Amino acid sequence: MAEKLRIAVVGAGYWGPNLARNFSTSADWELVAICDLDRERAEGLAARVGRVEVYTDLAELLARADLDAIAIATPARTHHPIVLAGLRAGKHVLVEKPLADTRARGLEMVEEAAARGLVLMADHTYCYTPAVLKIRELIADGQLGDILFIDSVRINLGLIQPDVDVLWDLAPHDLSIIDFVLPDGLRPKSVSAHGADPLGAGRACVGYLTIPLDKGAIAHVHVNWLSPTKIRRMVIGGTERTLVWDDLNPQQRLSVYDRGVDLAQQSVDTVDRRSSTISYRLGDTWSPALPEHEALGAMAAEFAASITDGRAPRTDGRAGLRVLSVLEAATRSLEDSGNAASVEGAATRAEVVR
Repeated sequence: MAEKLRIAVVGAGYWGPNLARNFSTSADWELVAICDLDRERAEGLAARVGRVEVYTDLAELLARADLDAIAIATPARTHHPIVLAGLRAGKHVLVEKPLADTRARGLEMVEEAAARGLVLMADHTYCYTPAVLKIRELIADGQLGDILFIDSVRINLGLIQPDVDVLWDLAPHDLSIIDFVLPDGLRPKSVSAHGADPLGAGRACVGYLTIPLDKGAIAHVHVNWLSPTKIRRMVIGGTERTLVWDDLNPQQRLSVYDRGVDLAQQSVDTVDRRSSTISYRLGDTWSPALPEHEALGAMAAEFAASITDGRAPRTDGRAGLRVLSVLEAATRSLEDSGNAASVEGAATRAEVVR
């Protein structure tokens, strides 16, 4: 049997326990330590996952020669220094969303990992759910045809964050999914954002993103902390079929509709679409069978495989950087009354087409 990789979780707050639980039960990993500034909290988590070692000093943890990787579950504003410290200590790094608190810091992290030949992976957890993996497969196989639109809704009565608005809190989930399922990733030239703060919280609690895609397609993302009802739904319409993902419907998470609109030109010479013939397809609806597995377990396995195979993970640092680029453009658009803002770094020297 291949020797397990050794990992430590940095951050024992909200998300750290989920990471620790999955790494402690993984066939690919040995969880060896928990690191947190709050020793009592770290010790409590360490006891729950097998009494692993506890650190409150990151430098002391990173000095361990037997440590292969760290998984970071700390506030976004701390990601940059912790990631760089880990990479410079020769460790592979997994970091929760968003990759960093600015695109410039995220780019520095991506370039540092590339220069050292280390894996930097974004924990875009939804991308490892059976439903999103199936959506990616269906799109790659051409089952939906050319993508015409993506409409995503993520609303609930959520915790108003003290340091970020609702776009930075919730939209990374939707943006990372869109980036994951589109064959060339999420690389828009601009984004428009509208937000509202009806509570006077000092930051947008309701937000809408409009993102132009290739070939005239469009994506729309609605996020909201104030809704008394919880909705997590994405609709992806194509020239052949339309897919609906309802994450809160365990009996039928995915539905594929062989329905749509066909636009047939009366003449190949005309450019006036008003003279076109519109027809509607009303075909079958089917629900793909989905395997059962925990997304974080699949993510942990992918992190290990990318290290042992010497390849980029499916949600690498570049994927995190593309999400950051859209978020920063959204912030600029909000500040400019919703006018379209250009997305910086649609392609950078650190990025390659997947």
